[in-house]
Order: sequence, then structure tokens, then C-alpha cells
Amino acid sequence: MSKISEKNNSNNQSLISEKLYEDLELTTKKPSMYEVLMLNDDFTPMDFVVLLLKNFFNKSFDEATQTMLNIHQKGSALCGIYSYEIAETKTLQVMKAAKDNGHPLQCIFIKN
Repeated sequence: MSKISEKNNSNNQSLISEKLYEDLELTTKKPSMYEVLMLNDDFTPMDFVVLLLKNFFNKSFDEATQTMLNIHQKGSALCGIYSYEIAETKTLQVMKAAKDNGHPLQCIFIKN
């Protein structure tokens, strides 16, 4: 193949690649986000809820305490907003930790 043909071929492939990239960019959308909520109950100790918030949601002691009080007073509170997989994982981790420690704490995630 001549140098001119190779250059034209290279340019055509480059144009095709750019067009495909532009098409992909236009069709890509952000993932849906989900709110993870803890629900109040009359049996789970407040200290345990604070511990879960610190361990699974990386909250400081003060943030965890404030969130725990919101759960207690309002019936539920937002723990964080995540993509589906992360929200599901955090919910399951909290529920397992509560069950393993004999607490009926409920944690849910809903589409934001």
C-alpha cells in the first residue's frame, strides 16, 4: 500500500473513531442514585445505631449522633446517597450487622 493510501486509511479510521466516541458520549447517562435510610424501632440501642453510622457510612461521631437522633425522633433518617450497587451493599451490611447482634433494626434504600 502506498504512503498516501495508508495516510487516507488512517484519517478515515480516526474520523470513524471520533464519530463513535461522540455517539457514545451522547448516549451515556449518569446512573440513578438511591437514598439509604435507617428506620426507627423501639429495641435497637442508640449507641449501636451510632456505631453502624460511623462504620458503614463514614460519619463522624457528631454526625452519627445527630442522624441517630433524627431516626429516633422522626422515624427515619437519610444515611447517604449512592449508586444502586453501593446502596444495596450498605443496606445489606447494616441489616446483617443488626441481625448478628440480635437487633431488629431496618435499613432500606429508595430511588432518589
